[in-house]
Amino acid sequence: MSIKNWPVYERPREKLVQMGAQSLSDAELLAILLRTGTAGMTAVDLARQLLNDYKGLRGLLTANQKNFCKGKGLGIATYVQCQAVLEIARRHYAEQLGERDSFTSPEQVRNYLQATLRDRPCEVFCVLFLDNRHRLICFEECFNGTIDGASVHPREIVRKALHHNAAALILAHNHPSGVAEPSQADIALTSRLQKALSLVDVRVLDHFIVGEGMPVSFSERGLM
Repeated sequence: MSIKNWPVYERPREKLVQMGAQSLSDAELLAILLRTGTAGMTAVDLARQLLNDYKGLRGLLTANQKNFCKGKGLGIATYVQCQAVLEIARRHYAEQLGERDSFTSPEQVRNYLQATLRDRPCEVFCVLFLDNRHRLICFEECFNGTIDGASVHPREIVRKALHHNAAALILAHNHPSGVAEPSQADIALTSRLQKALSLVDVRVLDHFIVGEGMPVSFSERGLM
């Protein structure tokens, strides 16, 4: 049966308008992006199959173009649309961080870092540069590759902090393995950066590690 023949309260678009996006299932949200199904399948049925094939929304939305387009009913147009949705979400989080006192809202920081770093295939070391009210000045990916004392240079972080006239900053990097537990190298690096930045009166407010689940905060762990 076509979705058009469903009761109004069961149709994804009408349900979203009447009850809000949070009331929809993953399959219903995806069906809105797909717009149409395939022969013998409604958009919702197709969405359910795709979520099963890709083991959820994350598997589908983080697939590269080649693997994404292998999915039933999927093509380059849908891939582009899904990538645009992800980028809009990232920019939305970035704008929220810039509009408010970000460190008093650690959930905003976590959401942004998770959206930005969780599915990166290699380690990326990033810095959120903040003004004296702890609002976001800018977010920069400073180093790529293995994160250790040799690859992250404190003097470069200090130089960037001075360039942005930052009063404080938040450090972040991802663990592609998915294990977000801080290593001894992570702890030692954080200490070195704190000492280097204190010489120019820039505070390190926190260091987040992004893996599976919620990003781990050094500050909350008592590691700084």
